[in-house]
Amino acid sequence: MTMFLFSDYYSITTPISSSPSALCDPKTSWLQQQQSHTPFNSKPTDISFKMRSTFIHIAILYFTFYGITLAASNQNPHDDALSLLAFKSVADTGNNLGYSVQNISAVCIWQGVQCQINGKVARLVLENLNLAGVFAANTLTRMEQLRYLSLKNNSLTGPIPDLTGLVNLKSLFLDHNYFTGSIPPSISSIHRLRNLDLSDNKLTGVIPVELCNLERLNYLRLDSNHLNGSIPPFNQSYLQIFNVSDNFLTGHVPVTPTLARFGPALFSINGRLCGVIVRIECGISGQFFGKNSSSSSTPPWVGRGKSGELKPMEGVTNSNSTKHKRLILLVGLPGGLLIVITLVVCIILSIKTLEKKKKKRRRKGIVPTREIIEMAEAAEVMKREEGGDLEKKKKVSKLHQGMRTEKSGNLVFFTGESQLFTVDHLMRAPAELLGSGTVGTTYKALLDNRVIMSVKRLDASILEGTTNEAFERQMEVVGRLRHPNLVALLAYFVAEEEKLLVYDYQPNGSLFTLIHGSKSMLAKSLHWTSCLKIAEDVAQGLCYLHQACSLVHGNLKASNVLLGSDFEACLSDYCLSTLFNGDGVSAAYKKPESHQPTAKSDVYSFGVLLLELLTGKTESEQPDLTPDELVKWVKSNRDNGGGGMEMEEKRVEMMTEVAIACSVRTPELSPTMWQVIKMLQEIKEAAVMEDCGLNPWIETS
Repeated sequence: MTMFLFSDYYSITTPISSSPSALCDPKTSWLQQQQSHTPFNSKPTDISFKMRSTFIHIAILYFTFYGITLAASNQNPHDDALSLLAFKSVADTGNNLGYSVQNISAVCIWQGVQCQINGKVARLVLENLNLAGVFAANTLTRMEQLRYLSLKNNSLTGPIPDLTGLVNLKSLFLDHNYFTGSIPPSISSIHRLRNLDLSDNKLTGVIPVELCNLERLNYLRLDSNHLNGSIPPFNQSYLQIFNVSDNFLTGHVPVTPTLARFGPALFSINGRLCGVIVRIECGISGQFFGKNSSSSSTPPWVGRGKSGELKPMEGVTNSNSTKHKRLILLVGLPGGLLIVITLVVCIILSIKTLEKKKKKRRRKGIVPTREIIEMAEAAEVMKREEGGDLEKKKKVSKLHQGMRTEKSGNLVFFTGESQLFTVDHLMRAPAELLGSGTVGTTYKALLDNRVIMSVKRLDASILEGTTNEAFERQMEVVGRLRHPNLVALLAYFVAEEEKLLVYDYQPNGSLFTLIHGSKSMLAKSLHWTSCLKIAEDVAQGLCYLHQACSLVHGNLKASNVLLGSDFEACLSDYCLSTLFNGDGVSAAYKKPESHQPTAKSDVYSFGVLLLELLTGKTESEQPDLTPDELVKWVKSNRDNGGGGMEMEEKRVEMMTEVAIACSVRTPELSPTMWQVIKMLQEIKEAAVMEDCGLNPWIETS
């Protein structure tokens, strides 16, 4: 370790072009100078001569070994270039990197490369370059001086290689690729590692418990993979950012001081996690919204004895021996035949039940979702009435039944969602008005099974000219979208005069209410960390729409950002703008010259929203200032002239610069949402590193 530190220091104070022998000359002169000043001017004694001789030999051995070490580190200045060329040959199948053996001496100015003063590659950032090959072993893993490696947002496949050769690596970002296989436990041997992001891949297997040995780790994201098994007891004191959601993890979540700092959302969308941290009692059979909703255990009414035996239910006697024998015979049939018979019986019963319900509805004049339509119509009337209290709003569906002529239509569920609720549940659900906007009116519906849904009734005036076929095609597109920062569309209802959308319910209201308050809730001045968290959530949702789906939101504003159970920001009313006749998009968040919603207009709206987050001022209250003046205006609106902490001012200024970059008038100059995410994450990483007493802009040894 001493040799490497000494080598790094010496390489800084000495020109790169100097040879190892030349580098050692000053040391030799220093040694000779020390010898010339020795106090032994007379003929030395045997002891003094031996001491000096021993010292000289040690010094010679030291500087010889140092010279060999220094020469070894510089023996081939093209080693890193060759590693990069080897990586390009297997990872860059589309030839997007301009690396070439012809300009191997210019490796330090290659795309994404930053070098130390000694010519060794210290940082490699190859993001969003459509790299579609593999990350092979013995390519980049030979770059021993590499401190920072980011290959995020590409299409790399195959397993993650053994990374033990990257002994000085501090940051590793491989997220948003298609890596498969397990997480290599060898990552734990990179003791300097601080930031590790393997999210949004196809990794399988368990989370290596060896990752708990990375004592300096402060950033760990493993979300959106196919990992299984249990969560290791992470307890690194520096760990500030953590996410293992959207996997197949099971078991009890360890309660450690570190893991206890993170909310349930960071463990959500898994198999069967339980414990205090995720707020699910262990022993309960699965999560309602988990990935593995079906129980693997045998139902209590099926016997566990010998083949062909049926274990009787407790408290039930079998007095009729003939029936009992027939039942035993039935259970003894081959499993496949039993399943077929059961399915046939269920189908027949379902058809008969359905026919009875249809006849009953015809006699009563009731059609599917009629009560939803009625409560929507009535709630809209209540909205216009002054003095209507909450209880009246809750009873609105009963007060105004039958006020509209009956309508027929279809309630369409997306794959898997029909298990959560039925048409009858929606028909019986009491309604509460949540809000009204340019797109339509939203209601809270409480189903019989205690599940809460959000039902949006679209305004018919903005859908003029849109056929039912066009509406259904667009809904099929929107219904397939799934992302942690999108409010999931679960179902839709379409009729000649009615369009209803059924969404997941978000319990903490809208971002607009959080910022500006309401009659029952005071406005809040958000801490800069909350602003950053919400901004990153919104950016992640937009980036998913833009890059993964080639879609646009089209109507981004504070009232269309809803807050989940852990105050995670989720986008609503996305991808509906193509159905509108132009009146449904909020003009306040649009570029003045924009006519058709685009990805760039979403970016502009994001910039306006970010300024609203930071200042609490709507777009109409935001002045048209130069960038420098706008930064001062944002600061003045946050601290009201009373001054603020230096750290907060710096972070707010950085976020303001992001907002300015997004809201430029020239679309070609505005960043993509992926670039916006990168800027926001750099602000977050800088804050984390400063909290740890580190300078985020200087790579330390």
